[in-house]
Amino acid sequence: MKRVGRVPALAAAVLIAAASAAAEPWHEGVISRHVDQDALSGTLDKAALEALRKRGEELFVGHFTPADGVGRPFATQAIVPTKRKRPPENAFFRSAGLDANACAGCHNLPATGGAGDFVTNVFVSEGFESADFDSLDPQFSNERGTNHLFGAGLIELLAREMTADLQRIRREALVKARGAGSAVTARLASKGVDFGAIVAAPDGMLDLSAVEGVDHDLVIRPFSQKGVMTSLRQFTVNALNHHHGMQASERFGLRWTGEPDHDGDGVEDEVSAGDVSALVAWQAGLEPPLERAPEDPAWQAAARKGSAVFDTLGCTECHRRSLPLQSLSFADPGPLDMAGTLRGSELAEPAVYDLALLDWARGLPRNGEGAVLVPLFGDLKRHTIADQEVAALGNELLAQRFVERNVFMTAELWGTGSTGPYGHRNDLPTLDEVIRAHGGEGRAARDRYVEAAEEERGALIAFLRTLVIGQ
Repeated sequence: MKRVGRVPALAAAVLIAAASAAAEPWHEGVISRHVDQDALSGTLDKAALEALRKRGEELFVGHFTPADGVGRPFATQAIVPTKRKRPPENAFFRSAGLDANACAGCHNLPATGGAGDFVTNVFVSEGFESADFDSLDPQFSNERGTNHLFGAGLIELLAREMTADLQRIRREALVKARGAGSAVTARLASKGVDFGAIVAAPDGMLDLSAVEGVDHDLVIRPFSQKGVMTSLRQFTVNALNHHHGMQASERFGLRWTGEPDHDGDGVEDEVSAGDVSALVAWQAGLEPPLERAPEDPAWQAAARKGSAVFDTLGCTECHRRSLPLQSLSFADPGPLDMAGTLRGSELAEPAVYDLALLDWARGLPRNGEGAVLVPLFGDLKRHTIADQEVAALGNELLAQRFVERNVFMTAELWGTGSTGPYGHRNDLPTLDEVIRAHGGEGRAARDRYVEAAEEERGALIAFLRTLVIGQ
């Protein structure tokens, strides 16, 4: 029997739901009361989880105002709390932020939590405190399209399990090398995805030169187009500050900055840890995209053929149809969150959102061992995706978090039929164009596509258009 946290589930649900009630009907803001993080511990029952997710959705779609603390006149978009010397001339600034009042302002296609059109593109700096945050010069920021968030909880759970696998391999290699008194080479692989190899020496040193597609700490970071965000919680805290000028206390509050109003806008402790948890719970519980058979018989036939073409062209070398997931229990904070993001060690007990309680979870496919088969059409690995001849997807001028300009995380294709336009900048209107833009490690499959008969190319597109967000 799963244990619920320190407060009864019904009481937790009532407490969380009450947080959404505005103090007065004329209050021009989204946050009138904060969600109490102390009420969230252990495995939430379905009523408590749904109440928390309801509040998260309200925060996601709500348009933040100065009453909430929108704006950051004396703070930059940096992930490390960084002061400005003077406030910008305009509160809204397209490349440096803030650039939106609501999360749903960009994440809205084909439904709330979805992707965005070209007009919602964001500008991403290298992320630390040293960038020129107010410049429109493209050398100081990269223009990116908005990704959808459907199935995001499953993606993070996969990343956690894969990280555990890779780090276990590292530990075992070190133990073996110490016992043998000689170097040990170990392949890094998880869920059928190869991340290269490490060489462990008897003295505990590691040769990481052959590691591929993941940082040297072997943490899979599944979010953002570069694969540099560890968790939905980190992504949420970053985005609140960057895009809305809303500072989460767990990073910008008294503990880390020494002041309750780091951005100097007159509002203290703008977003509580509980508010972030509500946003995380809502995003983590978004149902995954699905493969939906079209009603048109001709389209059905073409999609069946296109599914086979997808395999024969070699698309599955990166766009794996599914990866197995052992557990649907989503702990928040997660095991990999770092300083500046609330961590489980800072709480008596983290909350757990059991995604199996959500209605959509009943339809998830499973393998013979009972593991959920997450149909992401991805591999949670970074790849070089451009070369000198086919460079369209390597057009950025700025590396991000030490990830080279032409290296990106494999885009999960689930939902691709609902989320055009395509490419890292949302500047490729059709699937045909984005396939032809694959260079680097995607070049061989791309070339086979270009050389294929028109009927086969059309069938592949017909198949990809059946991968939709089911709203």
